[in-house]
Parts: sequence; structure tokens; C-alpha cells
Amino acid sequence: MFCAHYAADRCRSCQWLDKPYASQLALKQQQLITLLAAHQPFEALPAVASREQAFRYKAKMVVLGSYEDPVLGIVNPQGDAVDLADCPLYPASFANAFTVIKRFIQLAALVPYQVAKREGELKFILLNESWHTGRLMLRFVLRSKNHIAVIQKHLPTLRAQLPALDVVSINLQPQHAAVLEGTEEWILTPETRLRERLNHVPLYLTPQSFFQTNPEIAASLYATAMQWAEQLQAQGAKLQRIWDLFCGVGGFGLHLSSALQRQTGEEPELIGIEIAPAAIASAQQAAQDLGLRRVSFQALDSATFAMAAKDAPDLLMVNPPRRGLGAQLCQDITRLAPRWIFYSSCNPQTLARDLVDLPDYQLHKVQLFDLFAHSSHAEVLLLLERKAR
Repeated sequence: MFCAHYAADRCRSCQWLDKPYASQLALKQQQLITLLAAHQPFEALPAVASREQAFRYKAKMVVLGSYEDPVLGIVNPQGDAVDLADCPLYPASFANAFTVIKRFIQLAALVPYQVAKREGELKFILLNESWHTGRLMLRFVLRSKNHIAVIQKHLPTLRAQLPALDVVSINLQPQHAAVLEGTEEWILTPETRLRERLNHVPLYLTPQSFFQTNPEIAASLYATAMQWAEQLQAQGAKLQRIWDLFCGVGGFGLHLSSALQRQTGEEPELIGIEIAPAAIASAQQAAQDLGLRRVSFQALDSATFAMAAKDAPDLLMVNPPRRGLGAQLCQDITRLAPRWIFYSSCNPQTLARDLVDLPDYQLHKVQLFDLFAHSSHAEVLLLLERKAR
């Protein structure tokens, strides 16, 4: 992929862009296998490659410049404001959306926040596009409530110029700190969720819910988890109870439950745990759309849920944040002793640490999914089985 910003040394966010993509993928695969070497033997499946550009369906743009001439992008290490509205990582539709958003900033006189002076209002623009529908969700991150009314006043103009825009919200982040967003959110549109569909599963994204930036590879990740579960069940494993910890909007659990039901005609029991109530509401809506009845999504801390649990599931699905599971949760998993674990990790380093804290489990297979092309980051899916006693 050629990027004019990288070539001119204006933006180095894609720190591996100087490497041919095939070399990037091979290096990530080798690093992963080396990191997991202590857990041999296991099957290392081929890495799943991303498209090299136009794969990123979520943009987080710092708002810079002035309201008369806004810049959407980053401040680079040299201190320069770099406009990334033409970044090749985004789908072609984003360029038009950014043009419309800049016009809206001018119309509403939304003064960009200046860190050095601690002045201004508009800090960030967060834009999501549904891979399935092409519809958009836009969030304005503001320092105060001062401009909520003016955004509401001019919102009809914005929606007329950007007809794909379904969800618009304002997030309040008053801190003078490197924090992307705050806890307060106002949704300004009748539609409160962005509708997505990966494989056959509907998913609903709310303004503050986490979702992968690369939905095409996320679909492959979910599909692989389904295939692994179907293979286990075909080999005689009884997968009647599933837990999905750190479930987010329910992607893994809904894929697994619906796949196993299609295979046997019997719906497994699914419990999904996620600390964010809005994400749980989205997961419940998707389960209803799929006609799943033996489903319980609960807004709880995953570690707290596991600590209080007495009975183990047949299959435990975990998808923790970058910090990993941690020693206490690994201890509770060992106590509960589910036979099968699917572990999806966005941080192979903490994944390797967690495997040390799960000595009762054998790693059977691992696959890398390149959700983050041109960077050192990777998503990994593992299949673990409890060792015979």
C-alpha cells in the first residue's frame, strides 16, 4: 500500500508500512509461534490475511486547526497537524463523510480544542461504518455542554448532506488529559444503534460499545470459532452449556450458539457476560432476532462472575481486553475446570502469560487473524483442552 503521508514522514501510525505485506504476515506468525513455543506440540494454522487498504471501518480523528478550516487527523511527533481525511486505510466512503463533517464544523462554529491553551470545544470525531449496510454512526467528543444545542439545531442539515448517517451522538470529555472519551453520552437521533451483520449473525453497535475496526477479518474470526465448535461436536464433545466472558455485543457467543443449534437441532444454553449495559442490550436484541431462547446476557464484571460461579460450562469463550485474563480469573477458570476453552486475544504477550497461569490446559491449535495490517498488533484464536487427570 502506498501512503503519501507515510512517504513524506508526516504520519507513521502504520509502523510496518515499509515492509512488504507478505513479510509482515510471516513475521507476526513467527513471533506468535516463538512466543508459544513452550506449549508445543500444537497446530499452527495459516495466518488469515487482511486487505492491505480500505479495511478500517472505524475512524478516531483529532479535530485540529480552526472551525473555519478544520483538520481531521493527528498531531504527529514533530508537533504538526496532519489531515488524514484521505488515509488509504479507510473505505472510499469516508472521504466524502469527512468533507461533509468539516462543513458541519464550519456551519456550527465548533471550535477545535487547543491542548496548549486549554481552549475550544470539539476534541474528536469518531466515525463508524457498518460493513453490511454502509450506514454510519458519528460521535462528537466535546469538552462541555455548551455546543449541544447548536449541534442539535444544525443536525438536519448534516443528515441531509450525509444520508447514510443513522446515529449521531455527543460524548462529554471535560478532562485536560489524553483520554479519548468520557462517560456521558447524548444520542441525538431516533436510531440509537448501528446495525451490522457478520456471517449470518446480526449485531448492534451503540456509541460506546467496542467493535473490531476490521469487520471482514472479524467475520473470519467468528466463522473459525464456529467451525472449531462444530468439529468438536462432530467428534463427540457435548457442548450444551457455553459461557462467553467479555462478550461485548455478543459476537462470539451468538455465532457459537446458532452454529451448534443448526448442527444438532438443539439450542445450547448460552451465558454472556460484559460489564457495559448498552452492549448487553445490543446482544439481547441480536439473540431475539436470531430466535435464540436459551440465552442470558448479563451486565457484570467477568472476573466477578467467574469467582462466584460454582458449575462449569462445557465450552468457555473468553475475549479479554489487552490486559488479558489475569491471575485471579485464570485461577477461577482452573477451579471451574471447563473441558474446552476458546481464547481470543488482541495481545499475544498477555495471552502467553495467561497460558502459564492455566497449566491444566493443553494448547491444541492457534490461528492468527491480521485485524491490524501494517502494525505489530494481531488477533489470535486458541483452542485449549483440559488435560486428563
